[in-house]
Amino acid sequence: MDYGTLPLEEEDHFHRLDAHLVATDTLMATLDNIQATIDAKGMMVAHGAAGYGKTMSVNSALRQVAPNITYRLELRSGPTPRDIRHGLFRALGLPGEPPTRPIEFDTLLKETLSETFRVLVCDEAQWMGRSSFEYWRHLWDDRHTDMAVIFAGGDNCYKVLKREPMLASRIFIWQRFKRMPEDEVVATLPMFHSLWAGVDPQMVRSIDRASAHGNFRDWATITKHLLDGMQKKRLTEVNQDLVDWVYSKLGGM
Repeated sequence: MDYGTLPLEEEDHFHRLDAHLVATDTLMATLDNIQATIDAKGMMVAHGAAGYGKTMSVNSALRQVAPNITYRLELRSGPTPRDIRHGLFRALGLPGEPPTRPIEFDTLLKETLSETFRVLVCDEAQWMGRSSFEYWRHLWDDRHTDMAVIFAGGDNCYKVLKREPMLASRIFIWQRFKRMPEDEVVATLPMFHSLWAGVDPQMVRSIDRASAHGNFRDWATITKHLLDGMQKKRLTEVNQDLVDWVYSKLGGM
């Protein structure tokens, strides 16, 4: 995947499972929220604990509504405004070398972001502090820039923004990602991967209560372990002994 572009659907799946994207309630809500944010040329925050599908849902929605105008930044721990400048330079595919002086850099970015409407996605936004969010506001507030901004990250980005009324007041939509309810897990898994098509729903409920707890990234890990175990043990279906074998590989059991 080129930096700044949306990944292919198969790259969204944890462990690169041969799985399917399922139109869950959360996924459909994300699609609606992102479309509304784009229409308003606003800013949106998709936040919640790890493994609840933030990045996958945001990527999926953008592939549907804005595939050719979306530019993604993936930040690392403790990013500064300088990191964001350079991330945008790379994501936007700007030519030449980045300017060395912040004022010149900001002028270049503002001029570029004024040329045509774009959707900017800041993934892993939980690592940003106040100054980094302020820099995004600085770009978005400029009367010439033409963009929507979507932050996807853990709950820390929600906490940072909520502590700063000037920043929080500019967020158009807040979407919190939560654990998937048990009934939805049971309904979703057979559509997610064929492994679960013949598994007793009560076994699914038992695994969810014991280990996955509505976290779909955990479910992807469990699915991967089960598939590996079936191959090693030459099994054709999931049984309790195999589930217990998977539990032995998971922390906290």
